[in-house]
Amino acid sequence: MWFQLKNPERVISPSLLFYKERIENNIRGMVSIAGDADRLIPHVKTHKCSEIVKLQLAQGISKFKCATIAEAEMLADAGAKWILLAYQMVGPNIDRLLALRNKFPDATFSSLIDNEKSADDLNELGIANNVIFNVFIDVNNGMNRSGHITDVSLLSLYRYITGLSNIAFAGVHVYDGHLREPEFSDRKLAVDEAFDKVLPLFDLIKNHTGNSPMIIAGGSPSFTVHALRPDVFLSPGTNVLWDWGYGDRFDGQPFQHAALVLTRVVSKPTAGIVTIDLGHKAIAPESPIENRFKLLNLPSYTLIGQSEEHGVLQVTQDVWDATQIGDVLYALPFHVCPTVALHEFASVIEDGEVTDEWKIVARRRRITI
Repeated sequence: MWFQLKNPERVISPSLLFYKERIENNIRGMVSIAGDADRLIPHVKTHKCSEIVKLQLAQGISKFKCATIAEAEMLADAGAKWILLAYQMVGPNIDRLLALRNKFPDATFSSLIDNEKSADDLNELGIANNVIFNVFIDVNNGMNRSGHITDVSLLSLYRYITGLSNIAFAGVHVYDGHLREPEFSDRKLAVDEAFDKVLPLFDLIKNHTGNSPMIIAGGSPSFTVHALRPDVFLSPGTNVLWDWGYGDRFDGQPFQHAALVLTRVVSKPTAGIVTIDLGHKAIAPESPIENRFKLLNLPSYTLIGQSEEHGVLQVTQDVWDATQIGDVLYALPFHVCPTVALHEFASVIEDGEVTDEWKIVARRRRITI
């Protein structure tokens, strides 16, 4: 089986595993769907790892998206030159953005704006330090998490931002992560309907500047829908590692699972119960208990309990009899992004062998800035 290690004794448990060939295949798949690596602006929140950024750079991807200053610093350290902080800067993070620019003067950084106050705060810092900040207008087209709603005041926000002296309008950011219909035709209908709400803003910008704005749209669920729009930039994230939650949900996305968590049996406390060292601190626990992980090499089990360091499984008697203390199991996370953030490093697997160890450097909120 593709996931089993020839040398599992080299890996402590629980530990994150990255399957390098599968990651490279997924990057190729992202480029193939986009049609051109230049259209891709992949989000690095999924992996937070410099080595994966370098694999993406090697396949021609030159633009990246992230959520934190630490992720942006990791990107710049890895060699990325075009970086969008897909987050609105507030509090000390505004000054950290300036420090980031000063540390990496050869890289272009942008951030999001969805209101006039945030634009003013960034503009004032720009005036005080004689710098111009690049911004994308963040549009809320239905997710209701961030962004400006798609009413007439969205057009006013564009006019306000373009009137500020130390703000440079770079484009429009439209994230629709709430649209997750499993069937492609249903998903496309919902994504198109939400995207159409932003068309008046695009028209205003084109009339104002004579050019169409740079549009960054969607994430992993809507990746294959927005790929059909030739002038839209695409920002899938999860696709590079592809977890259970997305892999079982969306048709038309030919990606391979490329990240697992290795765990071991630590106890058989009573008949029919097997305990593994896979608790909340090793795999994302935000989903209902039945949707946290899938063990790829243990049949007929039910996860009935999970605490900080333990996962408690109910199994049939024959499985209980056959299971031994120390047995190695492979868990496919339901949600890989927060799972990766729980680990300091990942063991890199090639041809079933542990060949390297990659640091999840941007799991921290601060690297040097």
